[in-house]
Amino acid sequence: MAAERGELEERIIAKEQHTKEIDLVNRDPRRINEDVVKVDFEDVIAEPVGTYSFDGVWQTSYTTFTVSKYWCYRLLSAVLGVPLAVLWGVLFALISFCHIWAVVPCIKSYLIEIQCVGRIYSLCIHTFCDPLFEALARVCGSIKVSLRKET
Repeated sequence: MAAERGELEERIIAKEQHTKEIDLVNRDPRRINEDVVKVDFEDVIAEPVGTYSFDGVWQTSYTTFTVSKYWCYRLLSAVLGVPLAVLWGVLFALISFCHIWAVVPCIKSYLIEIQCVGRIYSLCIHTFCDPLFEALARVCGSIKVSLRKET
């Protein structure tokens, strides 16, 4: 009963991921591009004190930079956004597929095999090395060191 309920919840969550509405106002809710691509005019072009251009040139440069950045981004995203979204979707699908069907099973198989090898290794160490080290401990354990001060 609980397993069926869990499966049903997983199906509902999976369906919601494909049909949920996206936020057109906040397009970076996890803030992954907050510090990377947030470049304004003042971050790129600056005139130090004493080296000012004409005010009209400065204002025109600001407007030109801002508008060209805005429209170039919009044009590039309109032309390349959907094809790159397909490319990234396929790439992440391939990564997920490889991880689910190859990487995790290989790791699980390796862990199972290494556990068997580890038991055999541990048995060999205890069988052959423990008696040797115990014998060496008994031989060395009877050594006594005494210090004398000669005057």
